[in-house]
Amino acid sequence: MTSSEDDVTDADADALRTLLRHQASTVTVVTAPGSPPVGFTATSFTSVSLSPPIVSFCLNLGSSSWPTLARARHVAVHLLAHDQHEVAQTFATSGIDRFAAPTRWRPGPQGAPILDGTLAWLLCRVVDRVTVGDHAVVLAEPELLRHADVGSPLLYHRGRYAGLADAPDGPVRRVAA
Repeated sequence: MTSSEDDVTDADADALRTLLRHQASTVTVVTAPGSPPVGFTATSFTSVSLSPPIVSFCLNLGSSSWPTLARARHVAVHLLAHDQHEVAQTFATSGIDRFAAPTRWRPGPQGAPILDGTLAWLLCRVVDRVTVGDHAVVLAEPELLRHADVGSPLLYHRGRYAGLADAPDGPVRRVAA
């Protein structure tokens, strides 16, 4: 089904939220050192620049993680694997100790919590925070990274976690641009 001119509506918060449910997003967990450490699930992670390398993610200013993130010099961004629904849900839940068992993690470089078993992680130096509406856009420069050679990502689409239909675990096939 495709949209038509009859489907036009005002772009208020509810309409935008409904529209964005159609966009599949990679599920990430962002962690930062602190006492206690903080972390949250984000689907807003993206590459901003390759030269210099800069990535971004967004965080609600009302989040319990924001006070720590507002001061953090380094963060770790974890791309979750297709079978890590529980990790995503844990870090999306408010009012709990997200780092308690069964979460498996260790202190990493710069003290950033590193989650075990993720598809990939990046240690990033925060270079800027831009307040936009009720969120902060955090810009960060990757300094270290680690990734698996196989596996597929956890996605968020239409309000639920999903995976790729073909879930390739072999070598990546390059597509000519």
